[in-house]
Amino acid sequence: MASFTLLSSFSSAKKNTLISSFSSSSSLYRTSLALKRTRPPNSVINCEINEPVNEKPTVPIINDVILPTFLQAKCLENAVNRDNTKLNPKLKLFSGTANPSLSEEIAWNMGHELEKITIKRFADGEIYIQLQESVRGCDVFLIQPTCPPANENLMELLVMIDACRRASAKNITATQNRQSIAAKLVGNVITEAGADRVIACDLHSGQSMGYFDIPVDHLQCQPVITDYLASKKISSNDLVVVSPDVGGVARARAFAKKLDAPLAIVDKRRQEHNLAEVMNLIGDVKGKVAVMVDDMIDTAGTICKGAELLHEEGAREIYACCTHGVFSPPAIELLSSGLFEEVITTNTIPVMDRHYFPQLTVLSVANLLGETIWRVHGDRSVSSIFQ
Repeated sequence: MASFTLLSSFSSAKKNTLISSFSSSSSLYRTSLALKRTRPPNSVINCEINEPVNEKPTVPIINDVILPTFLQAKCLENAVNRDNTKLNPKLKLFSGTANPSLSEEIAWNMGHELEKITIKRFADGEIYIQLQESVRGCDVFLIQPTCPPANENLMELLVMIDACRRASAKNITATQNRQSIAAKLVGNVITEAGADRVIACDLHSGQSMGYFDIPVDHLQCQPVITDYLASKKISSNDLVVVSPDVGGVARARAFAKKLDAPLAIVDKRRQEHNLAEVMNLIGDVKGKVAVMVDDMIDTAGTICKGAELLHEEGAREIYACCTHGVFSPPAIELLSSGLFEEVITTNTIPVMDRHYFPQLTVLSVANLLGETIWRVHGDRSVSSIFQ
């Protein structure tokens, strides 16, 4: 099922913007203002496993604050000048209920504040939304992933967009995470609700941008993950990037180019009906650290079967990387079985406590999304973030 993070923004005249969210590109973009701030009070920004609360572990989220100094310096290169809330009264950030922790971190990275909004449900399940701030003539960004429960979160987003449109917001921007075959229908509904632009993070298929009749900025989380891997200082001679299937070759190739590493491909094919799939490896992984890359991990069947093949072919260590950690059963059982040295994902989709396992690492994309919001608000280039 599709998962969307909608970040809606309102700006001048009759223009509404929808932003889709899937991850970032280069090391991200901290300004001197951001470096002077202390850490956000409600976010987890460390590499260590936190003490369990009521015997339930809290999933740690790694922010670029804790990355090595040389990576933090790179974050400053492409950042635009940012002012605080008082100096940008026409920029409004609202959060839905799907991923409030990501919304708070985005606002903190921007030096901004989340606006007040009332969201509640009547006894029959109907959604009630009331804006507690004036948005007349403002650029409004609605941060609301359509992660599970997808239908509930999508309807909440649509009501938020409608509320902002009726309150005379200038532009509406929404953020989406990933797309399913129903993406065209969802795109139509979001457009009709009043969104003007979409910012999408790591769409499952690049062609999905054509499903929308409004502008789409497609963000990629690759740099967030590659920066984290770079902090491990694994020699490129020991590294190989692996696509878990033929359909992900383009994604893995771009990833390998960033890491200056060779590429390998897991090729699976069914020779005849009613016969098991035959898996072959194209490339060499013997004695190397293999990094498997995909846009999302759902049930983890494909990536785990690929990892088994890599072990058979002599891979020394295996890392699994994805932007969207959906983790539908039996994903947690498979991913924590010892196949992987580390499973790396991002917080485009909130990772539930019940999905925690020791090998899991969650990287934050809040800085990337915050930088993108500033650029959309200031009519600046978004693509230059990744150059």
